[in-house]
Amino acid sequence: MKATEVIDELKRRFPNEPEYIQAVEEVVSSIEDVYNEHPEFERYNLIERLCIPDRIFSFRVSWVDDSGKVRNNMGYRIQHNNAIGPYKGGIRFHSSVNQSILKFLAFEQTFKNSLTTLAMGGAKGGSDFSPRGKSDMEVMRFCQAFIAELWRQIGPDTDVPAGDIGVGGREVGYMYGYYKKMAREFTGTFTGKGREFGGSLIRPEATGYGNCYFLLNMLATRGIDIKGKRVAISGSGNVATYTAQKLQQLGAVVVSLSDSDGSIYAPDGLTHEQLEFVFELKNVMRGRIREVAEEYPESVQYFPGERPWHIAKCDIAMPSATQNEIDGDDARALLAQGVIAVSEGANMPSTPEAIKEFLAAKILYAPGKAANAGGVAVSGLEMAQNSQKLSWSAEQVDTKLKEIMAQIHKSCEEFGKEPDGFINYVKGANVAGFMKVARAMMAQGIL
Repeated sequence: MKATEVIDELKRRFPNEPEYIQAVEEVVSSIEDVYNEHPEFERYNLIERLCIPDRIFSFRVSWVDDSGKVRNNMGYRIQHNNAIGPYKGGIRFHSSVNQSILKFLAFEQTFKNSLTTLAMGGAKGGSDFSPRGKSDMEVMRFCQAFIAELWRQIGPDTDVPAGDIGVGGREVGYMYGYYKKMAREFTGTFTGKGREFGGSLIRPEATGYGNCYFLLNMLATRGIDIKGKRVAISGSGNVATYTAQKLQQLGAVVVSLSDSDGSIYAPDGLTHEQLEFVFELKNVMRGRIREVAEEYPESVQYFPGERPWHIAKCDIAMPSATQNEIDGDDARALLAQGVIAVSEGANMPSTPEAIKEFLAAKILYAPGKAANAGGVAVSGLEMAQNSQKLSWSAEQVDTKLKEIMAQIHKSCEEFGKEPDGFINYVKGANVAGFMKVARAMMAQGIL
């Protein structure tokens, strides 16, 4: 297998899907040597079967807004691979959603889920519908219309969706309620559910907390203490805010957050009070991040239209917003100020050029499929609790989360350690995730 030939063929077949091609290229280029050590993979054309999703569902979603006008959006579900378990992956509601983005996310999810050690395949879904500015009733009507088209394709042992950008507890609740009505069953078909109807403790916090635990494992390889380190975070959703919360508990200094309008920068670090205001702002008031600077003008600055990477002096960067938010210039700016680690809370937030800069500088760089796997790991734990009709304590779930993130780090170290001792977490995560899925696919025949 030659990685360049695989990518060229995929570009020919899917010419208008740049995000998907980017995700595949990163993985295929880093597993090329390992793949070619197994000639049986090539005989069964494993790489092409692994790159192309098992199936794609696309459909129109028609719903009625509060004024009585009929609105139409596109809906999708990409079931990428179920070699090691039922399809598993979030649903994203955002105006940017298209098939290319969801194919890249489902592809990444396959390897991320493989790394968790849990029995979960990879999938992703969503719509170009945006909940922003919509009433609760409009969101409910859309969620019900979305599930009316999708409910036959999902189930506790078939495909288990969860939340993602634009899909939080409210949206999951509406979708699960309608699924339950249509399927006439009460099962663990969704994760990220409310605690009252099968949700797991620590699930909202899991991606952010897990990223921090992975970061701690990385820092430990170089004997670095996180206490006092300045951390720049992008985003202000669940991932970003719970990352910030855990970092404060660990003694780090959180200096930035952001949203699609701009970034805030706190030179002396956000206080516990200010972070609590962010939680209320985003989860209750549904406001914008600039309001933090308006509330605390003496200690928080707002930069409209800016991402944190050029404005926030930091030791560690934790991008937690969306894909391709750190480009080559951003990476060079971070390295110029002495950043020692980048740990990704979002999916593929660094461009290929940025990743190249981080690896060349040999800083600690954790790709999202490893660092942000805590969210889907706890989703897997929620599935286990639902299957057993049990509810575990927050301490139990958090302990299991720490263990899973430590195991992911160990796998990355095993497959990514270079002769000079540098750990290439990109290669380590890709090879570790790939080999588990590949062996399962080989054992199950050509499907």
